[in-house]
Amino acid sequence: MLRKYKWTWILLAICVILAGYLLVDTYSKPKIPMIRPVQNFSMENVDGKTVTLQDTNGKVRLFYFFFAQCTDVCPLTTFKMSQIQNLLKKDGVFGKDASFVSISFDPIRDTREEIKKFGDKFGADYSGWYFLRGDEKKTAEFAMNTFQFIINKDRDGNFAHSDLIALVDREGNYRKFYKSDVSAEEIAAEVERLAKE
Repeated sequence: MLRKYKWTWILLAICVILAGYLLVDTYSKPKIPMIRPVQNFSMENVDGKTVTLQDTNGKVRLFYFFFAQCTDVCPLTTFKMSQIQNLLKKDGVFGKDASFVSISFDPIRDTREEIKKFGDKFGADYSGWYFLRGDEKKTAEFAMNTFQFIINKDRDGNFAHSDLIALVDREGNYRKFYKSDVSAEEIAAEVERLAKE
């Protein structure tokens, strides 16, 4: 009997070992620590509606600060976010368990129309990607107080800013930030991981 089903038993043993490995690997990864709760905000989206932190709660979020006139890092990072969006959509996570919040810190030039044009360039799915604008000073304070992201404006109206993406959990806690050298695949994987916690 054992001889007859030898290969079946071997295959079954391999499956059990692999399942055990995957289980241990999943649960042995340390949880992403909480840095601090995200401060509440109230800003305008591309449709002119007010969006607050509570409106985005219940999903894992990626926050990014940008200005639409940027010709340097903002387009590159927003393109990376569009790649993350597509990876999460492929896995059925985007919009359902995860969303993005891109906040302009240049509300004078970044009208709703300009922000919409900017988002359209990157194939933004507005059902799960909020593009927001608000008071310039309050936005800079929110970026610094919540995420420790710096936004500076010189006398000529030019901006220098942190090019970082922040990871926020379903309850509104800031958990981690990503630099530009982190791949879209790695960020998408951590968003999905946090969505399962």
